[in-house]
Amino acid sequence: MPDAAGLTSEQADVLSAGLAALRDLPWRRTRDPWAVLVSEVMLQQTQVARVVPRYERFLERWPTPAACAAAPLGDVLTEWQGLGYPRRARHLWSAARACVEHHGGELPHDLGGLLALPGVGAYTARAVLAFALEQPVGVVDTNIARVLARRDGRRLTPTAAQSAADAWVPADRSWEWNQVLMDLGARRCRPVPDCDGCPVTCRWRADGWPAPDPALGSAGVSRRQAPFEGSDRQLRGLVLAAVAEGRAAAAVVERSIAERGVEEDRVAAVVESLVADGLVVRGADGVLAHP
Repeated sequence: MPDAAGLTSEQADVLSAGLAALRDLPWRRTRDPWAVLVSEVMLQQTQVARVVPRYERFLERWPTPAACAAAPLGDVLTEWQGLGYPRRARHLWSAARACVEHHGGELPHDLGGLLALPGVGAYTARAVLAFALEQPVGVVDTNIARVLARRDGRRLTPTAAQSAADAWVPADRSWEWNQVLMDLGARRCRPVPDCDGCPVTCRWRADGWPAPDPALGSAGVSRRQAPFEGSDRQLRGLVLAAVAEGRAAAAVVERSIAERGVEEDRVAAVVESLVADGLVVRGADGVLAHP
């Protein structure tokens, strides 16, 4: 039964335990939609510790969508270097331009408008609604998806996970609730969980943790990422770094990376993938450059 504040006993317990241990992160000190979007895009498949200084530096350079939209894409890509997945930077820059062209330089305040921005998917759109605009929506990332699946004691489809998240969020505590659940999944309800003292009424735990873990294969729970060393992701970063440093002749770039023991055909394929993604352009003279 809800208490005077409209919370169930489980919700009250989760908030009480979670708020007392909530991590102090810079994007949790703002309700600016652009700043929240920047943080969410940076945090996709990148560790928090790596994101914090880059987030602050990015916003110092481009504190608004208009400032980012006015910058050359090459500058944004160079600033992004080291965070990985540079397509995210291009999407963020394109989203900033869409905000300027269609929304008066501001982010949309509705789910449909956010989803229409380049590179903004279901999770990121709802994160902006919850963390910037404090709208009563559930946010489902990898960490929260584990909590939801284990709490229900079953694997969840994307639709079921989102429905479970939306049904569980307290209407007037959306920001706090989603942040607390995110930390709960990141720090306690991990792939190998620490269930002792967990405030969630968890069916999987109540049933004695039967195999298979319901979080495995549930929506939002990603598989372990392949090693970075030697991957195409690493090679793409090396090519982009060479372009940023001015070593822009394609043959020179490919040869310098091939000297690391990488097959030349593979390097050439990586260069072509960057061209196809719009992250570099190849001039008629074979020179690579930022768009």
